[in-house]
Amino acid sequence: MTTGATDIHTHIVPASFPAYAGRHADVRWPSMAPAHDCHHCNVMIAGKVFRTVSDHCWSLERRLEVMEAARVERQVLSPMPELLSYWLEAEDAESLGRHVNDSIATMVADGKGRFAGLGMVPMQDPDRAAAELERLMAMGFKGVEIGTNVNGVSIGDKRYAAFFATAERLGAAIFVHALHPAGTERLVGPPNMPALALFPCETSTAIVSLMMGGIIGRHPQLRIAFSHGGGVFGLVLPRFMHGWKLVPGMKEATGGSPAEMARRLYYDTLVYDADTLRFLIERFGITQLCIGTDHPFTIEETEPVAAVERLGLSAADQAFVLSGNARRFLGEGA
Repeated sequence: MTTGATDIHTHIVPASFPAYAGRHADVRWPSMAPAHDCHHCNVMIAGKVFRTVSDHCWSLERRLEVMEAARVERQVLSPMPELLSYWLEAEDAESLGRHVNDSIATMVADGKGRFAGLGMVPMQDPDRAAAELERLMAMGFKGVEIGTNVNGVSIGDKRYAAFFATAERLGAAIFVHALHPAGTERLVGPPNMPALALFPCETSTAIVSLMMGGIIGRHPQLRIAFSHGGGVFGLVLPRFMHGWKLVPGMKEATGGSPAEMARRLYYDTLVYDADTLRFLIERFGITQLCIGTDHPFTIEETEPVAAVERLGLSAADQAFVLSGNARRFLGEGA
């Protein structure tokens, strides 16, 4: 392995889940059921198949095979977003999160340096989430994955301000993934259309909300990355800046220029297009893009290193995107 490439956007599903042991009724607690062959399982939620997943979700051996083929040296493991479970009671979400986080910790420990972990915290209870983040960082996690909204409330809302302050204090990396996007009821097409058409809009909305909530401006040392290239935020930014200069109160709310703050954030490369990657590099800076694939799900980028190589970057700039930026995002230095 010579590229040193680090993939910051990969997901896990544990091989199994414990039976629900809480005290609430009608809980959307996940379980695993056999699928069509020995390499797949059905993730069951509320008695229905949410997704059929392969053993790449929990098998290090299978993941390493894919990593070798893709020339990826290291993966950052985070939960399948639906497992974040913000719709559960906080105590149930914390219990489920402990199981998922323990699964990630075991994979990292067994992975001989090829993996790093981003856990999950119960954001429906920000105080409990901050306490769990403290525990995870003490365990050696690099940080956490969170959704773009918590039961419809943007993560830029003031109720989450203390959580982000804790993340900055602890040096925790935050990876933001689109979750239950707005506008699903307006789509026409198969069930996977929200991931294709709405995740980019949802992610952009989260970034704007974090800026307008003052969170990005107040926490200059916060390391936060956004999936799918930040969605459509690169296109929204000039319009946002135009309003920021004209609309009363926007400058005070953000505490700084959105264009400047945008170049402090991190974004993955999961955009499937060389011209779009070049645009993101120009808009956000060569030091802010990190490899991301969405492994092991259907829409994953299977040749992430080749996608960067096709850009024709200098050796130094290519090294930033393949590995250097990810190391800084994870708090591992330049």
